[in-house]
Amino acid sequence: MPDGSKHTGVALEKAYQFTLWLIPTVEKFPRAQKFLLGDRIESLALDVIEGIVDATYTRNRKPILRKVNLRLEKLRLLFRLCVDLKMVDARRYEYAVRNLDELGRLIGGWMKRSDGEENAR
Repeated sequence: MPDGSKHTGVALEKAYQFTLWLIPTVEKFPRAQKFLLGDRIESLALDVIEGIVDATYTRNRKPILRKVNLRLEKLRLLFRLCVDLKMVDARRYEYAVRNLDELGRLIGGWMKRSDGEENAR
């Protein structure tokens, strides 16, 4: 497996578990928002998973990890919007943000490690 596979495995599993929780949560959105905000949120979450897989099998992973990090930030903001629109309760919001923050720390650490690997070459 590629370098950093242990780190990748943790990040991928966190993203997977978050998305597994997210999909049924979005299904509870009001019908009008399920297809607008809900689809956008689900797409971003799936893009995060795909980005982690892409970065796992790419030598120059930093640009991919930056995009993943940006998508995590978008997810945070969209979840905040969901709370303000009363589509998600405070408990679900807290769960989502805690998981997104943890995933962000994992991706950030992976980016720093990738810098070290690139400088060593």
